[in-house]
Amino acid sequence: MIRHYSILNFFFLSLINIVSVNCQTEVEKHNDGWKLFVNEKEYNIKGVTFGYEDDVENYDTYFKELKFLGVNTIRTWASGNNMKELLDVAHKNGIKVMVGIWMRHGRPGMEDDDSFNYLEDTQGKEEMYNNAIKTVNLFKNHEAVLTWGVGNEVYLNMATGKEKIAYSELLERICSDIKIIDKNHPITSVEAWTYGLDWWSKYVPSIDIYGLNCYGQGAVLLSDELVKKHIDKPYIITEFGVQGEWDVTRKTNGVKNEPSDFRKYNAIAKGYPNWIKNKPNNLGVFVFHYASGSQFIAPWFFTHYNKMKRPQYWAIREAFTGKLPENNIPEIKNFNIKGSSFNSESWISVDLEAIDTDNDSLTVSFSYNQRTGSRVRRDQIKTLIYKGNLKDGFRIKLPKENGAVKIYAMIKDSYDNLAIASTGVEIKDEEVAKRKYLVPKVELPFYVYKNGVSNAYSPSAYMGNYKKMKVDMEHIEKLDSKRICLKLSYHQPYDWFGLGLVNPANDWGNILGGYDISGARKFSFLAKANKKNIKVTVGFGLIGKDKKYPDTAKKSKEVKLTTKWKKYSFSIKKLDLSCIRSGLTIFSSGNGDTVDIFLDDVVFE
Repeated sequence: MIRHYSILNFFFLSLINIVSVNCQTEVEKHNDGWKLFVNEKEYNIKGVTFGYEDDVENYDTYFKELKFLGVNTIRTWASGNNMKELLDVAHKNGIKVMVGIWMRHGRPGMEDDDSFNYLEDTQGKEEMYNNAIKTVNLFKNHEAVLTWGVGNEVYLNMATGKEKIAYSELLERICSDIKIIDKNHPITSVEAWTYGLDWWSKYVPSIDIYGLNCYGQGAVLLSDELVKKHIDKPYIITEFGVQGEWDVTRKTNGVKNEPSDFRKYNAIAKGYPNWIKNKPNNLGVFVFHYASGSQFIAPWFFTHYNKMKRPQYWAIREAFTGKLPENNIPEIKNFNIKGSSFNSESWISVDLEAIDTDNDSLTVSFSYNQRTGSRVRRDQIKTLIYKGNLKDGFRIKLPKENGAVKIYAMIKDSYDNLAIASTGVEIKDEEVAKRKYLVPKVELPFYVYKNGVSNAYSPSAYMGNYKKMKVDMEHIEKLDSKRICLKLSYHQPYDWFGLGLVNPANDWGNILGGYDISGARKFSFLAKANKKNIKVTVGFGLIGKDKKYPDTAKKSKEVKLTTKWKKYSFSIKKLDLSCIRSGLTIFSSGNGDTVDIFLDDVVFE
């Protein structure tokens, strides 16, 4: 599934002291197939993928909830700067961890918009290798570690056979060296369906367990697929849930039909015992995805949508414990829109029928999603204006969009369970149809960076003598002020350097991205330096019109910084801000000594 990690987003792990322990995970072959053991006791993985790595303050709550659901293992895709805390709390709650080690994707695809050249980028491959070895050295003695999960769906997101061989050679180098460093934990690598089997079996013999992401009833076929290819290895289903959008063919008015809540529940609750458990050579499953979100993927797969419990939450509990929900999700019996094509911003009637077996009070809302334009735009679920009630019926106001649009009906009960049903309509709007770049329209003020947070743009555009440049996106300015800011350091007395915060990450105009910031009249930022009279040019817009997807406007201002925080602004009233894919640019040069530049509160307003 979709995970966004670029090499510049790898967390640089600091040295952590972990007490050595005698905790060993082993895979053994028996007459009835491969089995997994932890400290000589057979271990069946009843797992979920974990989506709360950054919410350290609530780890205790999450892990207590995981135990309630019957989960004994979690999986991460990468190892961030909170991994030590995550492992500690997991161990305290008796839960094991597949520790993720991220490997970059070779081209933009289903997973993310990253693009990495495994044939030519030797430095990038070394960085991935070093990150992997560092991760293993740091955490190999922690009792919560079950296995290492190296890479996720890289072969799926790669174009050519030569690239796949190059990736395979790096993967084998990493896995074989992990075996030398850590003899107590097996190595897993993860791929979509069976896309990695031929490459793994030929080029990566050091993998101990194959991790196979599989959704829907196809899970029952995986054991036979390995037999067909004469592969004698154990496997884990490393992502599992209802059939995904990529496999759906039926549509309603141009919108792919999302499975019902009933099907989402049964895919997990019935699928685990019938399609996965006790299959030859299967060591267990990780259900995707224990997390809360508000984007397109959340209603389809997550255990929570905007912190409300979805059917997947209770389905995990039934699958792993056999226990039914403590309070049932409302059931949407019917959700239908009469008609197929409408003008934008028109009011239309919808048929909605729902029941709740627990007789809870119900709250209704409506939202929409469209599947065109940039990845961020396609991911958005936006609220719709509506009138009415369950007794008398509803009318909704269609959004100002053009093309196929997905409409959601959402019904929440008093237990914070949320039912969701969806359908599709075609919307016509001549003005929207003329838009050149379909990117998300933001609300003003729109912060590019504030107090350590840059959700919209990624700091991946390194320019000039960037090897002498260091970027800290979460620099703590002073303990007493608690300001977290962007710190850009340059360790060379000459030459120039630059940084761009861009969307998508690691792209220079080949992929549609950015944001529609139309209506903004001013660009502002706070800045200072480690010494007086440091000249720096700050602004936005980086990608030129020679590229397929440029910034529609560029503007910057040279300022002379002091050692005190100061606000700088300039007017952007007359600029075309319909697609700003480079939300912040910073350029400066060596000043005879180390230069430290600090920025915060970068905003379009």
